[in-house]
Amino acid sequence: MSKITFPDSAIFMCNGSKCGKHKEIKKYIKQINKENDSAEKIEIFKMECSDRCKSAPIVYYQPENIWLEKADVEMCKKLIEK
Repeated sequence: MSKITFPDSAIFMCNGSKCGKHKEIKKYIKQINKENDSAEKIEIFKMECSDRCKSAPIVYYQPENIWLEKADVEMCKKLIEK
């Protein structure tokens, strides 16, 4: 039987046509995970269009249940540093 591991934190990113264009956040999270070689990595999940295109890009952070609209790298950085 294999052991399943789950991340301590997860970021769900809308992958709709407007949100999906914002690759800098995904790139930033990958960079953090690479620099932080611990077990506390942040997993990134693409979610279907959240139908909030006027507020793109949409980012959802767990386990704190926080939604960000018009998210950018600085907003995500502050959220992760908490």
